[in-house]
Amino acid sequence: MSNTAEQLGHLKNHVKYPASRTQVLSACSEMSDWAPEDKEWVTKALPEGTYAAPEEVISALLRTV
Repeated sequence: MSNTAEQLGHLKNHVKYPASRTQVLSACSEMSDWAPEDKEWVTKALPEGTYAAPEEVISALLRTV
């Protein structure tokens, strides 16, 4: 990810939790400062589920690395 700190900040501040995978991805798709390849990676990597907090989203993404 090219702007990791900003992107993680978006997950923390621009997604209303609890959030489903669909809601997280929808919020990410509207973020203009995310590169298309970063959005594509999150779309492929984020498992189905409901996330109670941004830390859960980040943890789920890190498990795929």
